[in-house]
Amino acid sequence: MTLLAIPFPDIDPVAIALGPVAIKWYGLAYIAGLALGWAYIRNLLARPQLWPGSRAPFAVTTVDDLFVWVTLGVVIGGRLGHVLFYDPLYYMAHPLQAFAIWQGGMSFHGGLLGTGAAMALFARRHGVPVLSVMDAVACAAPIGLLFGRLANFVNGEIVGSVTAMPWGMVFPNWGAEPRHPAMLYEAALEGAVLFVILRYATHTRLTLRLPGLTTGLFLVGYGAVRIFCELFKIVDYRLFTPELPITKGMAYSVPLLLLGVLFVALAQRRTRPASQGAS
Repeated sequence: MTLLAIPFPDIDPVAIALGPVAIKWYGLAYIAGLALGWAYIRNLLARPQLWPGSRAPFAVTTVDDLFVWVTLGVVIGGRLGHVLFYDPLYYMAHPLQAFAIWQGGMSFHGGLLGTGAAMALFARRHGVPVLSVMDAVACAAPIGLLFGRLANFVNGEIVGSVTAMPWGMVFPNWGAEPRHPAMLYEAALEGAVLFVILRYATHTRLTLRLPGLTTGLFLVGYGAVRIFCELFKIVDYRLFTPELPITKGMAYSVPLLLLGVLFVALAQRRTRPASQGAS
């Protein structure tokens, strides 16, 4: 360990222990992200001036149902994505470990697919426009990403490559050399920064009035940020192929970025009504 290396903080992964029941920070982080996202979507729907025709696309009272659908999509899709996209051979040899969500291991790309299916089912069930449902969830997604990445930090997972930078951190089970705290980079960029950008887009540029535009901005922003953050993991971390310095996270994010560009292009083809900024 170098003198400038920052040791990993001694964080007990168990937040609350009640006899044999242990509640971990990892689970609490996901609960917090989903709950705050639920509250934020309710707040957006309570501002009809943000939406097409100055009318919310679905009732605030239905957000509880949306919350259930999205939670199932995030958990099931995120875990399946991790199992299938990142370490399928391990889980084929240890199939029961696929259910051990409390040990960590969730894929954003899998969670996105699961959430997409959940939103489509919700929209069909309630007879509401699916693009506006997607826009609402996209606005809240960075909140969940922020807490999810902080959960990765608590678990000491998704670390970066070895670095000589003064903020390099020595993570348990990753050797004695300091590494980039890549999950904190992602928490800041995928979470905080992307939330601020989308907040500006929805409340100043009124992007929610063009269904699909906010979703496209989210996909473009996330795809670009994720590819950038993967640069700090590119050595010996989940390479898509050993012959190329491309991580799986990069490879899976390119289609998202391109899909986001398509969403933006299609949304901007629609006639945008004359409007003014909303507070």
